[in-house]
Amino acid sequence: MPSQGVKLYVQDKHVVLDNGILQVTISNPDGIVTAIQYNGIDNLLAVENQEADRGYWDLVWNLAGSKGTKGKFDKIEATSFEVIVENEDQVELSFSRKWDPSLEGKIVPLNIEKRFIMLRNSSGFYTYAIYEHLKEWPAFNLDRFRVAFKLRKDKFHYMAMADNRQRYMPLPDDRLPYRSQTLAYPEAVLLVDPMETEFRGEVDDKYQYSCENKDNRVHGWICNDPPVGFWQITPSDEFRSAGPHKQNLTSHVGPTTLAVMHSVHYSGEDLILKFGSNEAWKKVFGPIFIYLNSLSDAGGNPLSLWEDAKQQMRIEVQDWPYTFPASQDFPQSHQRGNVSGRLLVKDRYVCKDDIPANGAYMGLAPPGDVGSWQSEVKGYQFWTRADEDGYFCINNIWTGDYNLYAWVPGFIGDYKYDVIITPSAGYDIYMGDLVYEPPRDGPTLWEIGVPDRTAAEFYVPDPSPMFVNRLYVNHPDRFRQYGLWERYADLYPDRDLVYTVGVSDYTKDWFFAQVTRKNDDDTYQGTTWQIKFKLDCTANETETYKLRLALATAHAAELQVRVNDDGKSPLFSSGQIGKDNTIARHGIHGLYRLYRVGIPGNLLLEGDNTIFLTQPKSTSPFQGIMYDYIRLEGPASSNGNKKA
Repeated sequence: MPSQGVKLYVQDKHVVLDNGILQVTISNPDGIVTAIQYNGIDNLLAVENQEADRGYWDLVWNLAGSKGTKGKFDKIEATSFEVIVENEDQVELSFSRKWDPSLEGKIVPLNIEKRFIMLRNSSGFYTYAIYEHLKEWPAFNLDRFRVAFKLRKDKFHYMAMADNRQRYMPLPDDRLPYRSQTLAYPEAVLLVDPMETEFRGEVDDKYQYSCENKDNRVHGWICNDPPVGFWQITPSDEFRSAGPHKQNLTSHVGPTTLAVMHSVHYSGEDLILKFGSNEAWKKVFGPIFIYLNSLSDAGGNPLSLWEDAKQQMRIEVQDWPYTFPASQDFPQSHQRGNVSGRLLVKDRYVCKDDIPANGAYMGLAPPGDVGSWQSEVKGYQFWTRADEDGYFCINNIWTGDYNLYAWVPGFIGDYKYDVIITPSAGYDIYMGDLVYEPPRDGPTLWEIGVPDRTAAEFYVPDPSPMFVNRLYVNHPDRFRQYGLWERYADLYPDRDLVYTVGVSDYTKDWFFAQVTRKNDDDTYQGTTWQIKFKLDCTANETETYKLRLALATAHAAELQVRVNDDGKSPLFSSGQIGKDNTIARHGIHGLYRLYRVGIPGNLLLEGDNTIFLTQPKSTSPFQGIMYDYIRLEGPASSNGNKKA
């Protein structure tokens, strides 16, 4: 029996897409999804909400020169509706809002077009958007933009975002003031009298469900009666800002599901899009796929819908870039190029031969400085991982100018190929063998940690019994528990951390974050950590030793380094760095920073030595640093390769 084609019904205030599997109702001309009918449920979206608060694109913006990351919230309501494609196989709709000078200061100075696509036989629909700023328009700042869907709280109670990150969730009513206690910030609450007693005593915080872009392919919710899954599938990161390791929100209590295209979370003001006067810009975000599934077997396990969603995600990834979007601004596969090659690592203190860059993250991003990809916010980025022999292939790249960037697990620093690369439609560029020489001045005398841009290998404590999310008990992501910053003072009540090279174990003895200490009067004080080590012989007084400090994140912190006398002026100060807010938001990394501190040989002693790492000032519990890796290098003329 032939399947029903896609039908479009245009009404005064709504348009309806229907392919016989589902119906999607969108407000006309606003372009907000007001209803999704599927599997006998008249509306999967939050029927208790106003129509404009169900399925929408939104953004936060501000005037040029504004400080901070707060701004004007805009739930993007279009003013014009147009049918782009209408046939039995596909319907594509456009909802657009044009900007003109009479709107200055009232709405963000962008032309915004939201598009929705439904295909024959597809159990879902697609959405994407095109943002455009003309060069004669005003300067402004753009803080975040995303797609949000709010589901029915009486039906969707189970959330899934990974095989080991899924659970039944509290209800939104459990967060009401008389049922919960607000903790250190409004997003985090302690559930003291939830409607479901099983959640009593748990912490609920949306930041506990953040995810790196590279791992954020599918997430969503399951309804048990009838068994239905609502899934958001993002098959590509090319339109997301700040690279594959940028962390973004996914789903949280509401039940809410998000497709975050850009945000400043885990990075701060460094990631605000700042548009100057005379700056033209245009970018396509998406498409993403909203996928719905159900059980054919009435007695089946609803949780199997997650497995089906993952399989659909793999299909969508394989089909990328899609061939069906009708916008000329979205290039198809034949309009894109490919770049391939091989990356080797040259570190003569590790191996006399070049080392294949096994598992290196390889990416094309707009031209910039070394490592600039992690704060690049306006262009497209294309990433892959090298194989065990260092070979890589980056496919389906938009035409344009790029630098090739990389970082290699196990080695500090960033690689950049200085020559601009310009992929052409339908052509392959082979780069040949490329060689990355990581920062290095001499042999390793000792090291702490693993160069992987996170603090995950260090000691992460159990949370206070008062502040537990049961999902993360005995979980690899135990760092996502609430309030771990306060555990430092519990573990070190009278003195700060002291680490002895060759004796201490960084997985047990190096606290995952150098945070502040709370005093009895609710003020905070800075902390000083010590690294004690021995030199087997007298240091060469005419040589300079190098201390490498790779930071996984920093928030409102200053890092000072002293050697063998914590009372002297610091040998090094970072100045105030970072507004990542990673510590509060349960991340294990933010923006990567790498410092080299020269230590004159005459400061080092034969035998016992101490390096002091100090945060001198403190104003909040979230101020601090997460270290990725620390290494002391001897002069080039010395020997040694001592692991900590």
